[in-house]
Amino acid sequence: MTILEKAQLWLSDTFDADTQQEIKQLIDTDENTLADSFYKDMEFGTGGMRGIMGAGTNRINKYTLGKATQGLANYLIQTLPNKQLSVVIAFDCRHNSQLFAKVVADVLSANNIKVYLFEDLRPTPELSFAVKHLGCDAGIVLTASHNPPEYNGYKVYWGDGGQIVPPHDNKIIDEVNSLEFSEINFNANEDLIEVIGKEVDDAFVNASVKNVAFNTAGKENLKIVFTSLHGTSIVSVPDALEKAGYPDVHIVEEQRVPNGDFPTVASPNPEEPAALKMATDLAEKINADIVIGTDPDCDRLGIAVRDLEGNMKLLNGNQTMCLMTNFLIKKWEEAGKLNGKQFVGSTIVSTNLVNEIAASYGVETKVGLTGFKWIAKMVREAEGTQDFIGGGEESFGYMVGDFVRDKDAVTATVLACEIAADAKAKGSSMYQELLQIYVDNNFYKEHLISLVKKGMDGAQQIAQMMVDLRENPVTEIDGSKVNFVYDYEASTKTDLLKNTVETIDIPKSNVLIYETLEGTKVAARPSGTEPKIKFYFSVRGELCCIEKAKEVEAELDAKVQRIIKEMELS
Repeated sequence: MTILEKAQLWLSDTFDADTQQEIKQLIDTDENTLADSFYKDMEFGTGGMRGIMGAGTNRINKYTLGKATQGLANYLIQTLPNKQLSVVIAFDCRHNSQLFAKVVADVLSANNIKVYLFEDLRPTPELSFAVKHLGCDAGIVLTASHNPPEYNGYKVYWGDGGQIVPPHDNKIIDEVNSLEFSEINFNANEDLIEVIGKEVDDAFVNASVKNVAFNTAGKENLKIVFTSLHGTSIVSVPDALEKAGYPDVHIVEEQRVPNGDFPTVASPNPEEPAALKMATDLAEKINADIVIGTDPDCDRLGIAVRDLEGNMKLLNGNQTMCLMTNFLIKKWEEAGKLNGKQFVGSTIVSTNLVNEIAASYGVETKVGLTGFKWIAKMVREAEGTQDFIGGGEESFGYMVGDFVRDKDAVTATVLACEIAADAKAKGSSMYQELLQIYVDNNFYKEHLISLVKKGMDGAQQIAQMMVDLRENPVTEIDGSKVNFVYDYEASTKTDLLKNTVETIDIPKSNVLIYETLEGTKVAARPSGTEPKIKFYFSVRGELCCIEKAKEVEAELDAKVQRIIKEMELS
């Protein structure tokens, strides 16, 4: 079927007048946008959907969302028969999120499923919490995380509060793909839709604070700057910090009001220093100790602290997760709760320093694919046999305990402040604590490059890059022989020096990792939610003392740049 033929199907009575009008206009005036809107179907993948809003099969709209929801409803009814099913729905600050949330609620209620719908925007981790708190069978959040303003998306959670994983994910996908748009039931049963708000908010914030409140000294002396970057965290984070006992919190007022256009930033991504500039400027003005910013759906956070010279320095996600993991394990040890039955969670592209930290306390590190749904799966599978302390990944997310089964910037914000207050009370700083971790273990330096390749051509280029890396493997990186090649799509770990191959017992994913004899790692991974291919670099060296930190860091930075140049990625 040609693109034009696919588009003309959307001129039928299955679609409303506004949609038909938008399609007619594309057919008449915009061949390129028409092609991008219909050249493929919006994939309901294992993490849900994320894409540009508009009419068409490759767009986020009431019909692609309706089809996904009808498929989910069908699967829930088949899998959990003879019970009153229930689903909780949340949404973020993006354009149409509230409208889309109501469409999704309508479809579920039309299928005789009870719906709990948040009254207004809420952080994504609160949705994860609400699934378990309300005893629901599933949860849905309308969000596109930190994507540009033209995007929206849809994530599905199972009854344990974690995002869907095997076997449910592929079965739901099959159900969605088997449907025609004409089979969506949009006829809402309003009696089955219940609006929720404050009761769940209070329970979530109380649980969040309870999980990271350690009676830390010096809270009143910690000066905090916080920005919600126009997102959902404004409804939860200030409340959580107040309940945790932090009186000196300064909010970036220009970014306080939720706004799907994110008017003060080029990208609402706390991984990028530019996104936190207003916050760090305010911190310099008032001499704050710590800056924290969250992304629009409040599952990731960026942290800036003062370095040894007193300048604000943005920590990367690996550094944050190392600080948080080390602090939490230490608190468990002080409380006499470590008995060899605890674990922390990490991912295949995150720093190995977390593994070293955990091992130094006799704690296991479980490593899964990128994405917190895999850490949530670890927690579920360990129930009754092991305690989960915390887990994170390099992309600025962290999760504490098992009351939430997704990355959670509300709880992580409070935890970051606990670490900073504790350090300050001891005459140290959060940054000094990080450097001490490097002294105690190894100095790890990570770097990320994202190559953006948009549209049909971009998708083909990304695919070809992965083919080339597999068919012509790198054998040496910066003068060190590649020892292991991990191919998560083929589920193989190849020892190039011994010429042996082992099977990797992790679900398949399009990720390739090279590891050298001296511990350098380079990973390649196409993004599942954005038109990007990501390259992750990790190098390490010994640090004898904090005073030598700048010198060692400069050496490691130079090493990363040599590798980037060597691989022709600059």
